[in-house]
Parts: sequence; C-alpha cells; structure tokens
Amino acid sequence: MMIRIGARNSPLARAQVELVAGTLAGFGVDCEFVPIQTQGDVDRRELTQIGGTGVFTAAVRDRLLDGGIDVAVHSLKDLPTADVDGLEVVAYPPREDTHEVLVARDPSVLSLSNRCPELVEGDRELDRGRPLLIGTGAPRRAVQLEQLAAERGVKLAIEPIRGNVDTRLQKVRDGRYDATVLAAAGLRRLHRLERDESTGLMVGGLPAAVLPYHELLPAPGQGALAVEAATTLDSRIRAVLTRLNDAVTRAEVLAERRFLAVLEAGCTAPVGARASLAAVPTGAGAATVEGLDSGSVRDAGTDLTLVAVIGRTRGDEESQRSRTGTESSQLQGQLTDGEQGDSVSSHGRLVTISGSGHRDDPIALGSRLAQLALSVVDPSDFRTA
Repeated sequence: MMIRIGARNSPLARAQVELVAGTLAGFGVDCEFVPIQTQGDVDRRELTQIGGTGVFTAAVRDRLLDGGIDVAVHSLKDLPTADVDGLEVVAYPPREDTHEVLVARDPSVLSLSNRCPELVEGDRELDRGRPLLIGTGAPRRAVQLEQLAAERGVKLAIEPIRGNVDTRLQKVRDGRYDATVLAAAGLRRLHRLERDESTGLMVGGLPAAVLPYHELLPAPGQGALAVEAATTLDSRIRAVLTRLNDAVTRAEVLAERRFLAVLEAGCTAPVGARASLAAVPTGAGAATVEGLDSGSVRDAGTDLTLVAVIGRTRGDEESQRSRTGTESSQLQGQLTDGEQGDSVSSHGRLVTISGSGHRDDPIALGSRLAQLALSVVDPSDFRTA
C-alpha cells in the first residue's frame, strides 16, 4: 500500500509529514510526500492583510478534492474550523508541547516573563529607555504580550514578522528585533530546543524561555496535527489512518476548536485556548488515558477543562483601564456557574473564560464557554476579516 501525503513544502511541514509517515511505516505502509505551494507561501503580505483563514491549507485541500493526494497533514491551528464538503479529519496524532517560547537577542529580555524574575535587576535591554521590540504577526500573541509587559512595567512595541523558524531567528540575531515568539511544538519537531548547563534554554544559539500558560495561551489546536482525507478515500487506507488517532488530543482540540468556531473568529483572531484532559483516580483497575481505544475517551475517569482568552483590539488603553476594575468584579460575581465552575474575568484588554465539562462531549464544553464569552464581549472587539 502506498499513500500520497500532501503538505506545504516548508521545513516544519516536511518534519510533520515525516512524523506521520514514520508511524505509518511501522504499520507496514509506504508513503510518498507531495509538496504543495499555498497562498501563504507566495503572498508575503501580513496574514491579517490577506485574511489569514485557510491561506496555508486551501491549496492542499484542493489537491485532496481533485485526487492529487490521498492524505493531507496540516498544522491544526492553521486549519479553518468550517467544514468542507467532501473532506474530513480522520485522525489527530499525539499532540506536541503547546507552550510558546520567547527567543531573545539578549538574555535580559527574558525577564519579560515571570519565569525569569532574577533577570530583572540590571537589565541591559529593558532599561535602555526605548520600547522592547518583539516580532510577531499574531494578534493573539501581541495582545497577551502587551498585557504581560504592562504588568511588568516594561515598555513594549510589537511589529509584524513573517518567515519560517530560521528566518525569524536570523532577524533577531541581526538586531532587527529584540525578541520573537515561536511555538514550542515546531521547535521540538525541528529539534531546535536545546538546554545548556551554563546558559539555560537556547534556540538556534539564542537565549530562550518557555512561557507559562498564565502569561501566554496558545492558539486553539496549537501543537496538534490534523490528518485529513476525502470522504471517498479507499476504506483500507482509512482504516490504517484511524490508527494514528490519539484520544486525549482529539478531546482537547475538539473543545478548543469548537470554542473558536462558535465565536466565528478566524485563525488570526486574538483568541487563545487550551483544553486539558486530566486523569482522575476512580478506583482499582480504572482505565488509563493511554490505554483507551483511539476513538473514544468515554469512561476513562477523566475530566476535561478549558481555559481561553479573548483579546479586545478596539478602544484606547485609557478606556480599557478605566473599565477593567469594575468590569472584572462584575463578571466574576455575576457569571460564575457554581455547578459547572464556569467563570469569566476581565483584565485590561483580556477576557479570560474557563470551565470544565464531560470528556465524552468536548464540543459541548467549547460551545458553552463560547456562548458565555459572547454574552460579555462584543464580537466586533475581536473578529477579523
């Protein structure tokens, strides 16, 4: 059996295909990589200018529909939440690290994160009088970093950055930016995260810090892959592909992506989300998450939680500050469900939503929390074209 796998022709996309192909090889299946050029690869404008949604996936999906490939491997965070007739995601392989990584030219810049408070004293970069310049093209990252900088008393400037991992790292080395933010998943898949006993975490020879979720939440679906195929795919190939599915990853990403879908927010919207499926002891002999069938997490003795953040992109900073105190206390007091533990809080431009639900219905959790969010946030504050 030979399976044609299509994806972008970037180093990261190729590494992700190799992961999938390597697993399939273990099942006795041969694979052929079919590189596909997407709009996001040829249009060098900022993603917010060209629309963002589907720019890295539409061309690959077209090849699925015309039969040019059997399977597509996508970075799930790039895949639009809207269904496409004739296509379906047949597997979500095990997820990688979902954290974000701050990579800087000077180690003192890492004091922006509370993970590195010891670097605040005597900062060389943060005390120079000019704003710290961070390169990121993601509104989600930008609004959370701006809030973090405000809390740390750091002057911050955000400028868009495009390119693959190596291109972005070189721009930091060259001094065009003081720092950039990269997904830990991509860095791990490319084997770029290194730990030095004397200098700590490094990425491409540059000092780095992994940002905790309370400082920067990832994009919905970040760190996960989607294995997509046509609904008319040969049943024998489909049966093999379903063996790639990971039950924990599936539950988490379905909750996150449903949250994004109900908001009607695109891939470039300032929305972060992280669902977590945590094991809960249910007595001797209880099933473990790892031992479950790949298609279901029912009766696993687990609990699914979701934390999400929405960044308001409208309004000046003064108006945001003036309403934050009263709004936060009102939201916490009025919009907390004692039974389900759903809560909403507001701080600066950020609105944080959290709650828990049943592991066998992650879509219900994502829908419920999105509706809660829409009851307090004007969609025009965060939706992008």
